[in-house]
Amino acid sequence: MTAAENVCYTLINVSSDSEPPSEVSLKADLEKGEIKAKTEALKKVIIMILNGEKLPGLLMTIIRFVLPLQDHTIKKLLLVFWEIVPKTTTDGKLLQEMILVCDAYRKDLQHPNEFIRGSTLRFLCKLKESELLEPLMPAIRACLEHRHSYVRRNAVLAIYTIYRNFEHLIPDAPELIHDFLVNEKDASCKRNAFMMLIHADQDRALDYLSTCIDQVHTFGDILQLVIVELIYKVCHANPSERARFIRCIYNLLQSSSPAVKYEAAGTLVTLSSAPTAVKAAAQCYIDLIIKESDNNVKLIVLDRLIELKEHPTHERVLQDLVMDILRVLSTPDLEVRKKTLHLALDLVSSRNVEELVIVLKKEVIKTNNVTEHEDTDKYRQLLVRTLHSCSVRFPDMAANVIPVLMEFLSDTNEAAAADVLEFVREAIQRFDNLRPLIIEKMLEVFHAIKTVKIYRGALWILGEYCSTKDDIQSVMTEVRRSLGEIPIVENEIKKETGEMKPEDEVSAAPAQKLVTEMGTYVTQSALSSSRPSKKEEDRPPLRGFLMDGDFYVAASLATTLTKVALRYVAIVQDKKKQNSFVAEAMLIMVTVLHLGKSSLPKKPITDDDVDRISLCLKVLSECSPLMNDIFNKECRRSLSHMLTVRLEEEKLSQKKESEKRNVTVQADDPISFMQLTAKNEMASKEDQFQLSLLAAMGNTQRKEAADPLASKLNKVTQLTGFSDPVYAEAYVHVNQYDIVLDVLVVNQTSDTLQNCTLELATLGDLKLVEKPSPLTLAPHDFANIKANVKVASTENGIIFGNIVYDVSGAASDRNCVVLSDIHIDIMDYIQPASCTDAEFRQMWAEFEWENKVTVNTNITDLNEYLQHILKSTNMKCLTPEKALSGFCGFMAANLYARSIFGEDALANVSVEKPIHLGPDAPVNGHIRIRAKSQGMALSLGDKINLSQKKSNV
Repeated sequence: MTAAENVCYTLINVSSDSEPPSEVSLKADLEKGEIKAKTEALKKVIIMILNGEKLPGLLMTIIRFVLPLQDHTIKKLLLVFWEIVPKTTTDGKLLQEMILVCDAYRKDLQHPNEFIRGSTLRFLCKLKESELLEPLMPAIRACLEHRHSYVRRNAVLAIYTIYRNFEHLIPDAPELIHDFLVNEKDASCKRNAFMMLIHADQDRALDYLSTCIDQVHTFGDILQLVIVELIYKVCHANPSERARFIRCIYNLLQSSSPAVKYEAAGTLVTLSSAPTAVKAAAQCYIDLIIKESDNNVKLIVLDRLIELKEHPTHERVLQDLVMDILRVLSTPDLEVRKKTLHLALDLVSSRNVEELVIVLKKEVIKTNNVTEHEDTDKYRQLLVRTLHSCSVRFPDMAANVIPVLMEFLSDTNEAAAADVLEFVREAIQRFDNLRPLIIEKMLEVFHAIKTVKIYRGALWILGEYCSTKDDIQSVMTEVRRSLGEIPIVENEIKKETGEMKPEDEVSAAPAQKLVTEMGTYVTQSALSSSRPSKKEEDRPPLRGFLMDGDFYVAASLATTLTKVALRYVAIVQDKKKQNSFVAEAMLIMVTVLHLGKSSLPKKPITDDDVDRISLCLKVLSECSPLMNDIFNKECRRSLSHMLTVRLEEEKLSQKKESEKRNVTVQADDPISFMQLTAKNEMASKEDQFQLSLLAAMGNTQRKEAADPLASKLNKVTQLTGFSDPVYAEAYVHVNQYDIVLDVLVVNQTSDTLQNCTLELATLGDLKLVEKPSPLTLAPHDFANIKANVKVASTENGIIFGNIVYDVSGAASDRNCVVLSDIHIDIMDYIQPASCTDAEFRQMWAEFEWENKVTVNTNITDLNEYLQHILKSTNMKCLTPEKALSGFCGFMAANLYARSIFGEDALANVSVEKPIHLGPDAPVNGHIRIRAKSQGMALSLGDKINLSQKKSNV
């Protein structure tokens, strides 16, 4: 770690509107003020020093008037003050006044109050001057024997940091701490002492662990965590030690602390790939998920299980634990359930699919009885999709699943019912032996279907797959039942005019008088308007849809009736029965047409639906073989083709996944034997603890591309000109939630530049975390300044600013160099992702921000243009490759991506090749982008426009 990257211990928030106090007033408060006034003055001094002010005149005042005070708040503030105040002269020698400070701290280390002792020891961890620490060493050693654990544990930390920075001050530290550890009883002190031994003298740490390895399970969780880390590091560096410590890790899997169990399971998997070890770790993870209440913990541990599954040898072990994994479904959180079902589906095999289906069926039935939770409907959808996938992969299961799922066709939640319908459609096409069962169940629930979309789908399935005389008759009966009495128009008018007749008979005499005296119209209009809701409630479902003006279902009905009528004619030889059935079908179509043209429905029938119904009437009146072929064979053939293509795609994606997982070893690859690996080679392997620490700090380094042009130099932005007095350039490093600007500042003049400050401001959803501190630059000197910018959402941002400085010895005002703008690219946050067609359509309907970009390019090939857009926007094409292959002059494709903040971005590319302009004519059309936030939609549109312009060059 360089000096610039050293940890900053003190961060204090300052309100920007406060006026800085003068040095004279601060001096007066510190000398003569009350305790409260001195406290406030000291706080102001600390803030001013942190902001770069030099206050050398106050140092002696604080030593004389503030240092002797015994107030605990002041003592705590003084620790912060001595940490940040400059302690050396300009030539690097220690200030004389520091001797007095050192003596005060020696007294504090012998103070009877344990808080003052402990906080002073913590402060000493931050000191970097060995001259100040040397006189304090006996007092620090003495603190190891203090009665209070707070003092002892901070004494251990102080000894550790001093030993690490200045070993000559305490050369016997490891031995001292080892003896302390053997006799210590407090868990936090033991943990700190053991941690020091791990880093300072690993052999001593191992010796101590060997003596108490059987008591490890009785230790506190903080010490157990450190022991897990030591075992990992030792076995990582020296594999021969594994046998010695692996039993200890097994014991720690039974720890009462969830954190210890989690770390022990992770360590066990890295140390051993034996099935028993993997099973024990996986079981531990599953227990953690079930017992922990925090959903974030559940998701993190589920991710570890998914990582385990990615390893080919571990997958087999996890397959036996599928039923245990399904216990996680008891969690109400939808995201946890989603991940669990995906994991279970990946692990399911012919051995455990039956048990999986039984559990999922129980879960589906449970959701039917629970309505209070808002995610119940979505969960039911997930279960339906999982059962669908199981039945497709294991056809034997379909017969068990279908009866349960068919009940949900009558569900009010359209999304779940639509998923069931899609599954039924695929099952009835694939599994011939299940057709009678599906038809029977479909006819049972047909009358109870409540949503028009599901009704249309059910009609199509019945029309397509009812092949026996009885089934066809049943379909006609259900249609008539669902339509009510026909002709519809006459029936509805009768209801309007004569609805109350039965009730009139009950009180015949008064009603008669009303009719004769006042007239029929008034009486009936009053009665009919009093009961509209009852009349609508009594309507059969199909008639209800038609009266609401939804005549698309009527077109679907006409197609279904035509198919079953043509099939009936082919099956039944009796001419009279044939004509009777066809006539009934035609009567239903005609009465629906008549209703559509009348003024009774809320909306009139559309021309498209009229054409469709008329076509069906014409087909039935002529009954030509060609039409019979089209209606009864071509429809099914196209569905079969679509399902085959989808199955091929799924197989292809599964094959790619398995290829990814199977590590291919070339014939001439060297074989690595763990026992023969040299220690320095072992060290080159990735340390999991170090990686997780870096990830937590946000310092995960991305693997640079092999192409030198795509290296760090590609991300360097020049901020000033070469002829400016100060030259600056910045390397922009994008982490997940923040951007680090590493700015190189070069003094190109022969003068010393004082208070050289980088002043930055941001535009967009960016926020500067801290103000970079001022520098002094010698003639022709250079320095690096780091600035952190926080990112909150996915949109293009701009960082701009200037460098201000004073020239040493000059009387003029401050000089200023304006910097070029740094544009933060949205592409650093966007990653390709995939979703189903249904999810895409749902998001497309929900997202409110749309940006329409006109295609303006010199690319002449449609596919080439699509690939160019995918490359420049980091999006993934959801439209299958087969649908895009071939050439027909136009192309439509759906694209999808997700940002690291979880925001979704959708795009629809609709482009065509204007053939009439010749073969060299460029592609034209539109790209529509939709996103939840305005910034995302606009930024993506700008990116596409920019990349199109680049392609024109």
